[in-house]
Parts: sequence; C-alpha cells; structure tokens
Amino acid sequence: MPLMTADAILALMEQEFPEVGRLGLRIDALDDDTLTVEWPSAAGHLRPGGTVSGPAMMTIADTAAYFLVLAHVGPQTLAVTTNLNIHFLRKPAPGGLLAEARLLKHGARLVVSEVRVRSAADGRDVAHATVTYSVPPPR
Repeated sequence: MPLMTADAILALMEQEFPEVGRLGLRIDALDDDTLTVEWPSAAGHLRPGGTVSGPAMMTIADTAAYFLVLAHVGPQTLAVTTNLNIHFLRKPAPGGLLAEARLLKHGARLVVSEVRVRSAADGRDVAHATVTYSVPPPR
C-alpha cells in the first residue's frame, strides 16, 4: 500500500525540487505497485527531425521511478538513482510522453522498477527502462 498519495508527492516536489514542477508533469494513476506519469508537452525537448530527445525520455523514466519510490518509502528525498538502463524502441512523435513505472523489488535499501515510456500522440511504446534506487536508512 503506498504511503504517499499523488498529491503529496507533487507537493513534496514543489517544496524540494521546484524545477520538477516546472516540467508540468502529472501523476495520472497510483496503486499498490504502479504509477503513471504524464508529461503533456515535451516540446522544448525535441531533436532535429521533430522527435522527442533521448534525455527527455530518460527524464520521464527516472522521474516516474522516483515518484514510485516516494510512494512506497515516504518523503525520502535523499533516495538516489543507482542504475538506469534504457532501451530506445522508436522515435516518439512530437508532443507528450507517458511513463508507467511498475515495482519489481522493494528491499530494505534498494527499490527496483521497470518503466514503460509511451508516446501520448499514438500510445506506442518508445522506450523501456529498468531503474534502481538506493534508499537511505530510516532516521
């Protein structure tokens, strides 16, 4: 059962990481083991040829995984990415991205998730990532 709600996660981001709030990300869904993030417009992150850049896809994958970690461990803002492995599957159309993070392992110190990144324009998968976070011990 998640410890933090979507609203609580976004409020924490606004307080601790206001730059994340400026991206315009929304949490569309949160349940026991999945979290879906929408980035309505990644228009400022286009590559020549009109496709969303790889770093933008990595950003949404990592952010979705981080939000999922926070949902399960609480407001541990010092949780850090220890590994992010991403496979770019196809060029996303210009516009928004969706990322669905699914919890694979929630250990005492490491949280592992997989993230499916899709184009909001056509719903096609554009990237697949696995992300591991290290969580600091409780104080």
